[in-house]
Amino acid sequence: MKNFITTAFCIFSFSLFAQKSIEEVKSEKLNGTRQITISLPPAYEKEPDRKFPLVILLDGEYLFDAFNGTLSYSNYWDDLPPVIMVGISQNKKGERFVDSQFDKESGLPEEGGSRFYEFIGSELIPALEKKYRIAPFRVIAGHDTTAGFLNFYLYKDQPLFNAYISLSPEFAPEMETRIAERLAFFKQPIFYYLATADGDLKKMQKRIKDLDENIKKVGNPNLNYRFDEFKNATHYSLVPYAIPNALYQIFSAYQPISTTEFQEKIATLPGGYVDYLANKYEIIEKSLGIKMPIRVNDFKAIEAAILKNKAYAEFEKLSGLAKKSYPKSMLADYELGMMYEHTGDFKKAFKSYQNAYTKNEIGDLTKDMMLEKVDEMKSK
Repeated sequence: MKNFITTAFCIFSFSLFAQKSIEEVKSEKLNGTRQITISLPPAYEKEPDRKFPLVILLDGEYLFDAFNGTLSYSNYWDDLPPVIMVGISQNKKGERFVDSQFDKESGLPEEGGSRFYEFIGSELIPALEKKYRIAPFRVIAGHDTTAGFLNFYLYKDQPLFNAYISLSPEFAPEMETRIAERLAFFKQPIFYYLATADGDLKKMQKRIKDLDENIKKVGNPNLNYRFDEFKNATHYSLVPYAIPNALYQIFSAYQPISTTEFQEKIATLPGGYVDYLANKYEIIEKSLGIKMPIRVNDFKAIEAAILKNKAYAEFEKLSGLAKKSYPKSMLADYELGMMYEHTGDFKKAFKSYQNAYTKNEIGDLTKDMMLEKVDEMKSK
């Protein structure tokens, strides 16, 4: 395994978004080599203790840049997480058809399909996990032939991937029935995205819609499912429409607290605002394998909910959460000061803001702001 990945050549692009390299992969299963493209996010070097979700792209030649554009843009705004993305080359000599071979009777991978299936599961992913810091959350995506192939990983009781992006898939026999049956089975969170278009290939479209109807009958609370049928789109043009929808579906838990989430889910709660925040980040860690500090803006959103509902006692719990996330910053003392200030204990508020002044600035909390709060508490 240590000689599994050999770099034939690398092209590093140090941009605002990612570091990209192209590698030649030697595989015993494929009895040859296969080219892969790897993109590491900027956070990979900046945060050496952090692990990142893995996104595997079949048809990597043309899906890689399409996915990379959406991920780069959305990661810039912190709407989608930084990920390690790997595109597998399958179109130099028509490999995608051999890679996706299946038996027409059993509907299971055979010959080249079996070899490629094993290559991903027993060679590529273990090697990537050995070389890179990969979180325990994996996504796979493909288009038509390869979109059908990726469903074979759902046939295992312990599927290799947590999320599946199937763009206008071409199915093996009985797949529109089998996928729904498998998605009903899983006891762990599973994400499935399916897309077609009104201008899609008719031979695929009917079976895709049959699968959609079958999945809609699945009552599995662990299943996160979305189906899109794009209007005025073709078999090919549906891809750039579908990619953002798929990624935002899969990583919806990751997103910062939005205005809609605040107004509809948080501000209307009778209490437990800090618990809501803690649970949000526990879900990110458990469902997406991403361990990260609570965003400062999310602290501010909960602070606003506490003030709006006059639940001032919750500031103490918010302070404790801030101390865990940012122990050297002024945030924890500031939240404690807010509790004392709004409950009328100006002496303790003065002390808390004074303590905050000695800590590191964070977000919009500055030393000048803490001095102003100290002077304000003095006057009271």
